[in-house]
Amino acid sequence: MIRFIVAAASTDPQGLSGFAGWAVDVIDRLGGLGAASLIALENLFPPLPSEVILPLTGFSAGSNSGNFTLIGAILWCTAGSVIGAWALYGVGVLLGRERTRWLMGKLPLVRTEDIERTEAFFDRRGMWTVFFGRMIPIFRSLISIPAGVTRMAFWKFTALTTAGSAIWNTVLIYAGYALGSNWTKVEGYIGVFTKIVIGLVVLALVVWVAFRLRANRNAKSADAFE
Repeated sequence: MIRFIVAAASTDPQGLSGFAGWAVDVIDRLGGLGAASLIALENLFPPLPSEVILPLTGFSAGSNSGNFTLIGAILWCTAGSVIGAWALYGVGVLLGRERTRWLMGKLPLVRTEDIERTEAFFDRRGMWTVFFGRMIPIFRSLISIPAGVTRMAFWKFTALTTAGSAIWNTVLIYAGYALGSNWTKVEGYIGVFTKIVIGLVVLALVVWVAFRLRANRNAKSADAFE
């Protein structure tokens, strides 16, 4: 899907089409603010591909079409990442533990102890989860919500989000900067990483559902014999 959005890139950034062409236009018109806005939106709407926006921003910095330097591109995009994460953190705060427990409790196969274990894990390992989560596709956006739900200290959340985002952004922006007109190659590598993450999540979910269904059947059988 992302390859369809990006289409083929020529050495002229204006030769891009679809989402990439629109992103180029935003960056050309607004410069660093445009890049920051795109990344903030990517945090709020994960289907927007950071593996396109960030390398494209690096390419724009290298060609000077965005009117900012490599360091400027990293700073602007990291600021956008933090702003987007703040918004989702706010969503988590508004939900709160009780409302989240109620919503999660409505899901099939989910037990109260599952929610309690998840909250306990985040209370103990939340710092590392937020930091490394910012470098994992899909989770990089969603991880802000449980941080808000558990009321992680705002300054701590901001520091960890900034650090994790800066690493992810720097790698992809520099890759686009270094590759120049071949920046679209970055999307291919990150796309494989994203598919692996999605595959592992789906596999874990399938295994969890299978074990939960088996446990429920065993519990019903034990009740029948009593």
